[in-house]
Amino acid sequence: MKKVIVFLMLSTIIFSCKPKDETREPIQQITVEKNPSEMTKNLNKYVTVKLTADVGKLTENERKMLPILIKAADKMNDFFWYESYGDKDALLNSISDADTKRFVEINYGPWDRLNGNKSFMEGFSDKPLGANYYPKDMTKEEFEKSDFENKGSIYTFVRRDENGKLYAIPYHKQFGEEMIEVSNLLLEASKLADNAGLKKYLELRSKALLDDNYQPSDLAWMDMKTNTLDIVIGPIETYEDHIYGNKASHEGYVLIKDQAWSAKLAKFSAYLPELQKGLPVDEKYKQEVPGTDSDLNAYDVVFYAGDCNSGSKTIAINLPNDEEVQLQKGTRRLQLKNAMRAKFDKILVPISDVLIDKSQRKHITFDAFFANTMFHEVAHGLGIKNTLDGKGTVRSALKEHSSALEEGKADILGLYMIQQLTNKGELTDDFKDNMVTFMAGIFRSVRFGASSAHGKANMIRFNFFKEKGAFTRSEDGTFKVNFDKMETAMKDLSSLILKLQGDGDYDGVAKLVAEKGVISKELQADLDRLGAANIPVDVVFEQGVKALGL
Repeated sequence: MKKVIVFLMLSTIIFSCKPKDETREPIQQITVEKNPSEMTKNLNKYVTVKLTADVGKLTENERKMLPILIKAADKMNDFFWYESYGDKDALLNSISDADTKRFVEINYGPWDRLNGNKSFMEGFSDKPLGANYYPKDMTKEEFEKSDFENKGSIYTFVRRDENGKLYAIPYHKQFGEEMIEVSNLLLEASKLADNAGLKKYLELRSKALLDDNYQPSDLAWMDMKTNTLDIVIGPIETYEDHIYGNKASHEGYVLIKDQAWSAKLAKFSAYLPELQKGLPVDEKYKQEVPGTDSDLNAYDVVFYAGDCNSGSKTIAINLPNDEEVQLQKGTRRLQLKNAMRAKFDKILVPISDVLIDKSQRKHITFDAFFANTMFHEVAHGLGIKNTLDGKGTVRSALKEHSSALEEGKADILGLYMIQQLTNKGELTDDFKDNMVTFMAGIFRSVRFGASSAHGKANMIRFNFFKEKGAFTRSEDGTFKVNFDKMETAMKDLSSLILKLQGDGDYDGVAKLVAEKGVISKELQADLDRLGAANIPVDVVFEQGVKALGL
């Protein structure tokens, strides 16, 4: 869920999604920016990498499909602009400074996603918790007391009618003709599909975009096994909704499967039921049986758009999010190998040279980084999806805190899985590599800011590990893993999170986030050293048809 966890669209966006409802408050136009040198500093948080892949191995029809799929995914940018902010054109046209405009495009609005969603433009306060999914003046109390059709749907906007009463408008109606255009593009691509599974998925996804019924296409997506091309498209993750963590955001990935790497990974999903039984928690919290039809594959990603393209970029995907599909079919875990390599080389290794004790830098390896990321996604399938009291899903019980806790669970149980599979002899690398690389990964991810689900998860883990003595900080400002204590801390944190989820303990999670989901002054000072060393926080991509040489 990523969420991981995904990229700057450099091409010109062709249209703006105009709201169909006229009762939404107008978006303020701002023409005053902070001084350009500050914007240049902001832009330096990102390093540009060209997204490429070997398209020579594709069939003729697959090469014809790629531009169509990229065009369809590109449309997700406009949908997400509306969800995140509102009127994109009004904002961008009001900005004269090129650096400011560029930074706005990276963030899909005037709020810095790597700095707690704080405004970087004069005239804007911090980002509304409900983004543009809800009326800006709506309170949680008002929403909870209201009763209207599709109130709890993850595929609706909440708006006011002429009398000020709340109502819901489905995504497919809000975006109207623009969504029909995307649907037609997927149908066009389906006619070129040589793979029967991909053809069926594209046809069903095309239909889903027009009625917001995504489960049939999710099931078809899970049934695909032998396709080389893939597209993840539609309203998927719920990270952008900081009121309830309920409204899904539009995004798109276009992917090319690495068949050789995928063959190496295929066996690991089969261990999920066995690993579920061994979780370090009471039996009642592990009664659910993970789906055994899960896929684990490696891909080169060639295009990002929408939610996954905003701020920090995802390097692995675990979908679908539908709990019914997960229990019936499991999930698919997509490791975005080329994007992962870029982050390792350009960010993680330089971070390690500054913050990891010199004696342990030998344990920073790409294989460990790949495994930690991969098993994070696999670990989403472990644990519990429905609360023990029978009142519904963990996601609905924990509301706006559900994503942060779920990401924290996946992080720590991913490391647990590596430990268990290493003990079984299924993984042969030194587990110390995974622990030290995991520690360096906390520093990499927490630089995304503590406002995101992944940021909160990282801070909870860092502060929990600190209390348990899982690492020490030397006088020179470097960190050293205490291996035995980290293994103990892994088990303790795993147990805590699984219990909170199974109990649907909203208050307990809120307390955990409030106490441990924060960046201390000492840690912030260490993170500032990374900025002073000109180490980028994340990546943006040169991407698209031209980058692929098509």
